[in-house]
Amino acid sequence: MGINIGGLLKTEKITFNDLKDRVIAIDAYNVIHQFLAIIRQRDGTPLKDSEGRITSHISGLLHRTGNMIETRIRPIYIFDGKPHNLKNRTLQIRKERKIKAEKEWKDAIRKGDMEKAKSKAQQTSRITDEIANQSKELLNLLGIPFVQAPSEGEAQASYMVKKGDAYAVGSQDFDCLLIGSPILIRNLTSSNRRKLPGKKAYMKVNPELIRLDINLKQLGISHKQLVDMAILIGTDFNPGVKGLGPKKSLDLIKKVGNIENAIATIGGENAPTFEEIKEIRKIFHNPDVTKDYSLKWIKPDKDKVIEILCEEYNFTKSRIEPILEKFEKIENMMKQKTLF
Repeated sequence: MGINIGGLLKTEKITFNDLKDRVIAIDAYNVIHQFLAIIRQRDGTPLKDSEGRITSHISGLLHRTGNMIETRIRPIYIFDGKPHNLKNRTLQIRKERKIKAEKEWKDAIRKGDMEKAKSKAQQTSRITDEIANQSKELLNLLGIPFVQAPSEGEAQASYMVKKGDAYAVGSQDFDCLLIGSPILIRNLTSSNRRKLPGKKAYMKVNPELIRLDINLKQLGISHKQLVDMAILIGTDFNPGVKGLGPKKSLDLIKKVGNIENAIATIGGENAPTFEEIKEIRKIFHNPDVTKDYSLKWIKPDKDKVIEILCEEYNFTKSRIEPILEKFEKIENMMKQKTLF
């Protein structure tokens, strides 16, 4: 889930055309979770094939990646590896929330409350090894490169942006800014609208771009201080100091300089130890990444895609073919210069 510091950040509204010929490193688990949550039936049940296998992620990857290719955006999907052991607490909390949401989903269905049922169902999504492998197989057949990260996908994506192999990270999470990605793009794989919580109304959703350097200047802090501020608030690797949100943490860090001084000043429940601070800083400043990857977009194997999606997952050929036509642009797209 990452840290929510969006309220402090300056964003730029953009369109797909603004990203034409750009390479975007997409946090695969982040967007697959979106597809699993959003692409569901009225009662919250995910899309499934005749054997009961979930196919929401396959539908999402096919449609949203096709939209990007049609606009000559060059996506690379980055898959998570083994999580850091400090993330175990967060993962356990998420597991418990999903179990609770599953119970509430079933209760809502029994009561006939379909709106609540779908809302609760969206909180139950899990990415299994099968779902990850199916996603990689589809991307391979579509001619879209993917990278297996040794640990956090957003860390690998951020490394590729800093290295110059990609223009930006595509993710809903702000954590890649903590890792040092110069540019974050949100809502890249979202649908054009989003339901307002608790209302039968929708808002338009556009891609938005966030630049790290501009926001650091606006906030009046360094990148190291941004990381310290995040640790105070709480990250996937620590619970944070009780009572400190984004604004209070920012003010405190600007006043005292770093997290050690902040803890010495206010103490605080759940405050991390100096050893924990050192380890969490290392996760953000020196993450575990790989340099062993190849970025090559190739013409899709249309026949194989149709065969697998139609024969294995019960997709309709007439609905797949128009989407696959968008991927034909890959060949011409690769003749163009990449723009950074």
